[in-house]
Amino acid sequence: MNNQHFPANFLSSLSGEPGFESENFISAHQNSPSPTSIRLNPFKRPTIKTDGRVPWCADGFYLNTRPSFTFDPLFHAGCYYVQEASSMFIDHIIKTIRPTHDDAIKVLDLCAAPGGKSTLINSAIGGNDLLVANEIIKTRVPVLCDNLNRWGTPNIIVSNNDPKDFGRLTGFFDMILVDAPCSGSGMFRKDPDAMNEWSEANVNLCHQRQERILADIYPALNEGGYLIYSTCSYSHQENEDILDWLCSEFDMESLRIPINKDWGIVETQSNQQKAWGYRFYPGQVKGEGLFASVLRKREQSDQPPSFKAKGYQKLAMKEIDIIKEYLNEPSDFYYFKVNDEWLAINKEHKESLDTLQRHLYIKKSGVRLGKLMGNDLIPDYELALSIHINKDMVLQTELNHSQAIQYLRRENIDLNINSKGWSLMNFEGHALGWAKLLPNRINNYYPKEMRILSSAPTSL
Repeated sequence: MNNQHFPANFLSSLSGEPGFESENFISAHQNSPSPTSIRLNPFKRPTIKTDGRVPWCADGFYLNTRPSFTFDPLFHAGCYYVQEASSMFIDHIIKTIRPTHDDAIKVLDLCAAPGGKSTLINSAIGGNDLLVANEIIKTRVPVLCDNLNRWGTPNIIVSNNDPKDFGRLTGFFDMILVDAPCSGSGMFRKDPDAMNEWSEANVNLCHQRQERILADIYPALNEGGYLIYSTCSYSHQENEDILDWLCSEFDMESLRIPINKDWGIVETQSNQQKAWGYRFYPGQVKGEGLFASVLRKREQSDQPPSFKAKGYQKLAMKEIDIIKEYLNEPSDFYYFKVNDEWLAINKEHKESLDTLQRHLYIKKSGVRLGKLMGNDLIPDYELALSIHINKDMVLQTELNHSQAIQYLRRENIDLNINSKGWSLMNFEGHALGWAKLLPNRINNYYPKEMRILSSAPTSL
C-alpha cells in the first residue's frame, strides 16, 4: 500500500489530530502487517505458545504467525478468542473503574457481535455480575451466541434489540459499552476494503448515528454508572466531538484512565469539555486504530422496572434434582424451562431475567442444559462447553488432533472404546461437545451448523 491508496482528504483530515505522526502512520500501513493477537479464556486456562503479552490486557497475547484457527480444536473449545490487540484496552478500562467486586453489577454491551468485547467484559467482571450482550442486526446474533457459548459462563443474556428499546429499562445498568458503528478508518490496515467506504460525508453520517444511539441508551444507565464509548475511527467528529456532546447534553463527567507511556497510546482531551480520550495509531502501538473513553453519569435515574416472575414454567422438584447433578455448585443456580429444554442461570440474576424478558427479545439466557427423557438428560452443546459442568457425572473421551478435527467435521471417528452412553469429547482436557458411545459405533452430536467445512488444516 502507498500513500495514494488512502481516500482523498483522509490524511489531511488527520493532520491536526492529537498525537498523529504522519510518517509513522503511513509506514505502518505500507510495511507492517496487522499483528495477530488472541485473548485467553481465564476460566479454561489453556496452554498455548505465544510471542509476548498485550501490555494493557493480562490475558492478551501476540502470535508469531497467523495460523488456521479453524483447525485448532482449542479455538472451538473456547480456550481463547482471536481479537485485535487495541480493542483489548477495554479490559484495562473496566479493571480501572471497577477495582473491587463487592457489589454485583449489570453490564450492557450494546453492539456486541461477533463477541470479542462481550467475552472480554465477561472475563473482566465477577461471576456474580450480569452481562447483557445485545446485537442490533438479527443475522449477526447467531455468531454472538456461538462465541459466548464457547466461553462457557452462565451469567450472560443475549438480546436482539434496537437501542431505543433499552429506554424502558431506566437506570437498569451500572455499566454500558457502546462500541459504536463508525466510519472504520482504524481498520484500514486490517481491512483495506474499508477505504472504499470512507468519506467525509460518511463520517458526518456516523456522527449523527452515534448521537442517536447514545441518546437512546442514556436512560438505561444508573446514577453513578459508567459509559464506555469506543470507535475504530480516527475522526474527531466521531470521537472527541461526541464526548463534548455527551458532557454538554447530559449530566456526565469524563474519567481519566491511567496509562503507561511505553504503551504508545495517545491521551487526548476534547476541545470544549476537556473530556479524556485514548487514541491508538498503528506505528505507535502494536495494534490497529481505536478510540476509547469513559464517562460517569451524575444525574439521578428513575428506579429500574421490576416484575414478578412470569413466562417460564417452573420445574417439578424431581426434574430439578436430576438436572442439578450435572452442574458444580448446583444450589447457585436458578433452573427454568423453555418449551422442553432446561436452562440454568446464576440465582441472583433471576429477577433481572424476568425484567429483561418483558422488555427485550431474548435469544440466549444462562446455559442450556438439555432435555429430559424419563430420568435421563439428553445434554445440550452449551452444557458441554460450560465451565460449571460436573464432569464426574459424564464419560469423557480424549481425542488427538486428527480425531478432534474429524469430530469437529461431524465425521465418524474410529475409536476403540468399551464404554457406553453420553460422552464429552475432549482435546487436551477441554470439551468440544458430545457424542453417544454405542457398542458398535459412535454417534457424533457436534452441532451441524458449527461443523468445519473447509480444508487444508495447519496447527497453532
